[in-house]
Amino acid sequence: MVIQNILFPEIGKCTEQELYFRQEEEYRGYRIVDEKKQKAGRIYTAKKAAYSYSEKHLTLKKGECIVFDTYFNGFSIDKWKKYTILDNLQLCLTLQGKLKVTLVSKQRMHGHVVEKVLSETAVDCAKKQAWDFAYDIQSAKGMLAFKLEAAQDSIFYSGAYCSTIPDSRLRNIRLGVGICTFRREEYVRKNLKILRSSILENEGSPLYGRMEVFIADNGRTLETQGLGTQGIHIYPNCNLGGSGGFTRTLIEMKKSSRRRGITHALLMDDDVVIEPEALAKTYTVLALAKEDYAGAFIGGAMLRLDRQAVQAEAGAAWNMGFLNSMKAGLELESCEACLLNEVEESAEYNAWWYCCFPLEIVTEENLPLPLFIRGDDVEYGIRNMKQLILMNGICVWHEPFENKYSSFLEYYIIRNQLITNAFHCPEFGAGQLNRIMLSHCLREITYYRYKNVDLYLQGIKDFMKGPGWLMAQDGEKLHGKVMQAGDQAVALNELDMGFYYRDYEKSRKDYGQHSSRKKRFLTLNGLLLPAEDENVAPMAAAIGVHFYRKKRVMHYDEAGGKAFITERSFVMTIKYICRVAAMCFVNRVKWDRAVRKYRLHGKKLRRLGFWKEYLGLRN
Repeated sequence: MVIQNILFPEIGKCTEQELYFRQEEEYRGYRIVDEKKQKAGRIYTAKKAAYSYSEKHLTLKKGECIVFDTYFNGFSIDKWKKYTILDNLQLCLTLQGKLKVTLVSKQRMHGHVVEKVLSETAVDCAKKQAWDFAYDIQSAKGMLAFKLEAAQDSIFYSGAYCSTIPDSRLRNIRLGVGICTFRREEYVRKNLKILRSSILENEGSPLYGRMEVFIADNGRTLETQGLGTQGIHIYPNCNLGGSGGFTRTLIEMKKSSRRRGITHALLMDDDVVIEPEALAKTYTVLALAKEDYAGAFIGGAMLRLDRQAVQAEAGAAWNMGFLNSMKAGLELESCEACLLNEVEESAEYNAWWYCCFPLEIVTEENLPLPLFIRGDDVEYGIRNMKQLILMNGICVWHEPFENKYSSFLEYYIIRNQLITNAFHCPEFGAGQLNRIMLSHCLREITYYRYKNVDLYLQGIKDFMKGPGWLMAQDGEKLHGKVMQAGDQAVALNELDMGFYYRDYEKSRKDYGQHSSRKKRFLTLNGLLLPAEDENVAPMAAAIGVHFYRKKRVMHYDEAGGKAFITERSFVMTIKYICRVAAMCFVNRVKWDRAVRKYRLHGKKLRRLGFWKEYLGLRN
């Protein structure tokens, strides 16, 4: 059976060659992206191999050596041995020409990559031919990989890591892919086309006949004709955010699990770029899983859509809301970075842009909470995840967070953080809430984002009302009010302030290194001094120095080309400082009672009976 296919870059998906293969002498360093600290890692000039996107094969010139110790084509032998019954492995390659095939293992030890040559074979074939090379995996560690060195002009057509494990030893796995969408028809059609061609209608896929897709259409705008075909089920749904949409897919999977035999749910965002091999690898890990790991979650990393070799997150720790996005900013072009990425950390959840778990944990008493957005995946993961398996190559590409700033999220972020902490973090109390509230709200006041302070405080107030209030809400109407309460980004020509890119670029690179922090602190970031002029700041990455002594500031979103303006007001500043101070007292009085309500009655929010009424389902 095929354990892992050798992948090539593909137009429309990913063209970062170093994620697939590289010339051996090229880029060997890695770096963590940290523009604020201006850190630079070891960077080497990369040479591109002669890969044909149209013919989908790799041409090697005489003397060239191509190595496949990469994010998609290295083999994570430590994890395969730990989590699965894999006990033998062969490398199967289709080649033409005269080459030397070298099997290697690589480990990261004390900051260095240690390479061991496992075998070396000379290949000579005038025509396209299949070859097998065996790995001894009993003592293998780290990453298994291979090199191709051409003694004359040669071609590498395709390959895979394979095993002779009999079908009788495989678990009977069927995946239900749950997708929640809201008016993103283009993304949905594109991803369904990929899933059809690569899996649903591809008899060569290990998932053929073992996967069905369940789509919750929160916008009720998808035309089912032509989309809802064999293996694809579309359900018009109330717009109750990601939690409402994903919960609907889980309910539908459970309803049909006896008939369709679905064993695992794979929840996935609608606006991601899919690598079908990630789904195939997920299935293979599940099919070969040891008994001790049969209940494990499998997580997909998020790689940035704009810089596709940069990882945004691979698992995360909740930390009472002070999130730790693991391996964030890691550039994956080098073997060293890929080996670092394989180091396992203490994860508490995996986000639902790609998260697979056994369907048996989904019961009538154990559904997600109705948090709308921001936190449903966190709470459900903390509640249910005992083990998370992450592996290089299991990922999706997604728009980075800084390109998706929305003012109204202030409400959901704090409200849902408090709900999650009420259930799972007894050490979190009113004192900690007041500290984070003061820090956050004073920052937003410094940015003149007074509407954000309103939203933030309202989120806290609504949490204090308890689970009964949340159960009684019309989620769509509440969301409409929340959205209208925030600052609305509009096209630049709709604003009464001129936009100059040089001002934006200057702000983007200004982290306060050229101004006095002490002076900014003593003058409340210039609020006690006369205002001088206007400025343009990055919407999702604004900092205090961008607002120092500025009368008005345009918050600009470069990805969307939109912006909104906030204006300094001494009166509003004093007003909101007083409101925040008053809220500190309210929090002290109401916190303990609110937490008790959630712990005593909050489980009702997880039950199927509640969700059926909330979603308006008749059966």
